[in-house]
Amino acid sequence: MSAARVIAAPIQPFGGMAGALDEAIDSALSDARIVGCVLLVSDHGQIVFERAAGSADREAGRPMRTGTPFRYSSVTKPFTTMAALKLIEAGALSTEDPVEKWLPDFTPRTSEGTPGRIKVAQLMSHTAGLDYRFQQDRSGAYARAGVSDGLDDADISLAENLGRIASVPLSCTPGSAWRYSVATDVLGGIVEAVTGKTLPQAMADLVTAPLGLTASFHARPDELATPYHDGETAPIRMADVAEVSLPEYLGSAVRFDPSRIGRGSPFPSGGAGMAGTAHDVLRLLEAFREGDFLSAPRRQDASRIRVGAEAEAQGPGWGFSWTGAVLVDPAAASSTLSPGAVSWGGVYGHWWCIDHQRGRVAVLLTNTAYEGMLGLLPQAIAKALGR
Repeated sequence: MSAARVIAAPIQPFGGMAGALDEAIDSALSDARIVGCVLLVSDHGQIVFERAAGSADREAGRPMRTGTPFRYSSVTKPFTTMAALKLIEAGALSTEDPVEKWLPDFTPRTSEGTPGRIKVAQLMSHTAGLDYRFQQDRSGAYARAGVSDGLDDADISLAENLGRIASVPLSCTPGSAWRYSVATDVLGGIVEAVTGKTLPQAMADLVTAPLGLTASFHARPDELATPYHDGETAPIRMADVAEVSLPEYLGSAVRFDPSRIGRGSPFPSGGAGMAGTAHDVLRLLEAFREGDFLSAPRRQDASRIRVGAEAEAQGPGWGFSWTGAVLVDPAAASSTLSPGAVSWGGVYGHWWCIDHQRGRVAVLLTNTAYEGMLGLLPQAIAKALGR
């Protein structure tokens, strides 16, 4: 079942963890919960577990490799946040800047009709009063306005999508509540405005080229892992545009267009539009955890709790930082990860985690929505990391 597996450090003291990770992957494959995956785990910057398993394309018999690229979906978000933080560190942008300073036409109002006055920091903490279309009813306000979540087949510009987002009343006064949202797409628009470049070019200049990454907003779909979604007996291949229902507590459905990344017409989504390898993600997350790509104070800013456990960003005990959900109360979350661990995922079937206290980073990329993000596999991996 494995296409590749490397332990790049002595098995001890990681032997127990490695065995649990192998078991989690083998179980997910044997139960037909995923088609394929790549899992990387580093300890203080050294890879201690690396495995590719299953198929990148089940029907074509293409095996998964550790270098197989994936559509990132929301794994794009820490890339865009890093780009913004690099601009902040350079003094070109401030977390206290109002969004309208950089995007003068982005002036959403509250339901009472008053100006929203969103700040950059509120975009990064998802407290801007924005939403996602897939979190609303199929006929919700974002659907009526034609808002794109950055994953679908809408061939519109970023400016057009921002205009559609701004046309919908905010769900709350900015800064008053947490709501996962298209805020990172708006942040991508700010990166464009600050740099005077397209988001793909700004991302290359600020993040991917300096870190030596291949991740980008453009890719040939046939070179990526083929996407699948959960089925009753086995994952179902996504053919053309697929609308996949979410668990009821998360929203209605995500509209996937796997060919989007290969077309030049859709806008570059700072929240969901990139593709790349697991190694790209690991190197980016390590730059948040340690090193001098960001200064220590800026890295601390990125992982600090911005919204407490009341957010339940990944369930009870989880708050939110600028980079993802942050573990506030391990007991309430029934988690073996350390307090302050940061984690998030992506709807194409991904999950990642930075356990700052242990110095560990894990990246799980699968080609199966939503098991790879919400299912038993990431739960088992999170538990193993706490060994």
